[in-house]
Amino acid sequence: MELLNIKIEGQDYQVEKGLTILEAAKKCGYDIPTLCSYNHGECSLASCRVCLVEAQEGNGPKRLVASCVYPVSEGMSVTIGSPKATAARRTSVELLLSNHNRNCQECEKNGKCELLYVAQVTGARENMYEGAKTPVTVDKLTPSIMRDTSKCVLCGRCIARCEKAHGLSVLGFERRGFNTIVGPAENRSFANSPCILCGQCTTVCPTGALMEVSEIDKVDEAFKAGKHVIVQVAPAVRAALGEEFDMKIGTPVTGKMIAALRRLGFEKCYDVNFGADLTIMEEGTELLHRLTEGGTLPMITSCSPGWVNYAEYYYADLLDHLSTCKSPHQMQGAIIKSYWAQQKGYDPKDVFVVSVMPCTAKKYEKERPVMEHDGIRDVDAVLTTRELARMIKRSGINFVRLPDEDWDQDIMGEYSGAGVIFGVTGGVMEAALRTVYYKLTGNEYGKIEFTEIRGNDAGIREASLDINGSTVNIAIASGMRSAKVLLDQIREGTSKYQFIEIMGCPGGCINGGGQPYVKPCFLPNEDDDILDTYKAKRANALYTEDERQVVRQSHNNTQIQELYAKFLGEPNSHLAHELLHTTYNKDRERFD
Repeated sequence: MELLNIKIEGQDYQVEKGLTILEAAKKCGYDIPTLCSYNHGECSLASCRVCLVEAQEGNGPKRLVASCVYPVSEGMSVTIGSPKATAARRTSVELLLSNHNRNCQECEKNGKCELLYVAQVTGARENMYEGAKTPVTVDKLTPSIMRDTSKCVLCGRCIARCEKAHGLSVLGFERRGFNTIVGPAENRSFANSPCILCGQCTTVCPTGALMEVSEIDKVDEAFKAGKHVIVQVAPAVRAALGEEFDMKIGTPVTGKMIAALRRLGFEKCYDVNFGADLTIMEEGTELLHRLTEGGTLPMITSCSPGWVNYAEYYYADLLDHLSTCKSPHQMQGAIIKSYWAQQKGYDPKDVFVVSVMPCTAKKYEKERPVMEHDGIRDVDAVLTTRELARMIKRSGINFVRLPDEDWDQDIMGEYSGAGVIFGVTGGVMEAALRTVYYKLTGNEYGKIEFTEIRGNDAGIREASLDINGSTVNIAIASGMRSAKVLLDQIREGTSKYQFIEIMGCPGGCINGGGQPYVKPCFLPNEDDDILDTYKAKRANALYTEDERQVVRQSHNNTQIQELYAKFLGEPNSHLAHELLHTTYNKDRERFD
């Protein structure tokens, strides 16, 4: 590693060659105001000019440069706090504010808005520049994501994230000059574009220009109407919710979360891990049938709605490879509206199911026409982790001081460690293998963990498993850029795999589009390197919970066994297919 000698504010430092001034300054203990998401790999391409500093190379003149893109060089001298640099940064922010919708009090990003943060840091003055504003587009046509260009600062972070995570260019700069906005091609709605609704763009937007569509009001109305409001929570939520209350990343908050849900008024609180165990029973049986009876291989997991959207848009010819299983929260919603309601003596029409998810695409998923039975929707509302935090905060609940409570135990209270790890990329595969191995051999897989397929990057991981003398080749991908490699192999007839897991968001659900925003200025209790490790910290919270479970395989969940014995019959039965399986739309507009 080659080191360079530089000066920052007159102090000598050695930094790695190849860093930008912004990155080098961060490593040396300086926080230059910025709207770059450089820790996640997305840069504003110097368009916002918020991070201006004075830089001098050798005996050359001092110049104002954008520190997010300007590389350090040997002997460079950087000045951050000079009157010229300070004034330049303040002016840049004031110009951004002049074209910004400053309804901060009404904005749901208030308190997490990076533009407001840098305005405070730079000392930006109110209403310094007034004049015409860029024409506004407000897009609220999808159930998942809304776009408001009146709050956009044209930083380009959303464009970079879409391309980096998925290899897509759903978002781009539209129009020219003063009229430039960010949006899908031709300024179309997300509803009329090949957006997979994963919400990754919302996690990097510095303002409220891109947000999830809130369903808090819908839940409020269900409470007012006297419905039996039941909540179910995905595993990844417990690994991240604490961040909204200034707890360290990776702090598991299951018990406090349940206590908060009860205080919000939910009649029953269930863990979607039960639904994950149910999914494994159905999906594992489906895989075994394909392996032994000659079905379409490789079989690909179907629990990520962002991935399903991508498949329908770009690989409709491969939809037969997808498992027909609904995702865990949809399965569990279907059971709540049928078996659970029957056991409680409730009319399913009076039961309102709320799913708390780390994902914005789940909001769209629940609206798919096939996600119902006999005219009864499986799930009625989906809240993101961020939305749940807003509900807790508005209710005056002191989250950190809550006691730890447990899930309701009737009918759906038990879950296995296999269900817990669904929230991590590779977790669905690992959970399925634990059961498939048992079904094929009659023995439990000895060490339980399939550590060779674990990891939090967005690349491709693969492994081979010997089961009764037969080799099962598996692969895992998260983020559509990686998934495309595996899908193209299937198209070309060169795929060697029998089972593939694909998750829409890089790193899996722990990094879902509905999870808390990860930004240093909003994480006061974290280490400096947290943005390089936050996915690993969240994942570790789930792996630790898996290790603590007495039951770690889905097929050993006694309440799952009881559900089949008393209601479903057996995995992949006729009733199970009616309630727990789905179909896909091969006629969706193609973008391959």
